Amino acid sequence: MDTITFHIEDEYDGERIDKVIAALNDEWSRSQVQQWIKNGLVTVNGQTVKANYKCEAGDSVAVSPPEPEPLHVEPEPIPLDIYYEDEDVLVVNKPRGMVVHPAPGHMRGTLVNALLAHCRDLSGINGVLRPGIVHRIDKDTSGLLMVAKNDAAHRSLVEQLVNKTVTRRYKAIVHGVIPHDYGTIDAPIGRDKRDRKKMAVTEENGKEAVTHFRVLERFRHYTYVECQLETGRTHQIRVHMKYIGYPLAGDPQYGPKKTLAIDGQALHAGVLGFRHPRSGEYLEFEAPLPPEFAELLEWLRKND
Repeated sequence: MDTITFHIEDEYDGERIDKVIAALNDEWSRSQVQQWIKNGLVTVNGQTVKANYKCEAGDSVAVSPPEPEPLHVEPEPIPLDIYYEDEDVLVVNKPRGMVVHPAPGHMRGTLVNALLAHCRDLSGINGVLRPGIVHRIDKDTSGLLMVAKNDAAHRSLVEQLVNKTVTRRYKAIVHGVIPHDYGTIDAPIGRDKRDRKKMAVTEENGKEAVTHFRVLERFRHYTYVECQLETGRTHQIRVHMKYIGYPLAGDPQYGPKKTLAIDGQALHAGVLGFRHPRSGEYLEFEAPLPPEFAELLEWLRKND
């Protein structure tokens, strides 16, 4: 069983340990973390604690996720656009329309199904439905993902995400004309109380979420932006840009109905950088805009 370690930062001083751990990785739910704590899989400064333990800045936290259950997801020979691969990690460019991992009612055609057919040696830390998955992007978001091929690599990549050292830059088209060239959105994200299928900016049950953006190009009614994630919450860019009044074009959940002719949000995970789990070398990859996104930009340049 591999252990993920990190230190409590000043911003989490006085917070409950279960809340802090769940906030650091969007793949971990608070109820899941509470069970790990109850089972003795979490230590603070070398000692087991209760879920209501109040953290102190500088505390050393160790999390040992349980061993994975046997895998029952079918491999499928789906073509993959692989940007990098070795014995530890794989970087893949996910197309728009592909779901990252299986879920009830959607057990086939996912990135995980394709990965299992391509390579049998995937990390099991995230359980039976998410082998190798360290982070994810939405079905209708295209772009780069890193995949762990063993548990040691998974632990390293998660620690980099927790410590905010992974580079993740996205290209997006938003409604409205943003007047300033740069900005930072620092607003917690949690489940929308009015619609559990959505996320929203909320203090009550929100996790820390920080998005930096810069304007690349302005049109009469839209803006082309690059967003850099400091955290990685579910639907983070989509929720944050709506929150400041510039929802993503084509977004069926958070955007207006009258929008551009694109199937799903105009969002592409174009740049991904991290330190290799074994060598420590910094690796960075860039995937060009998919054709439908590039064509939409050209249309805006001529028509908007």
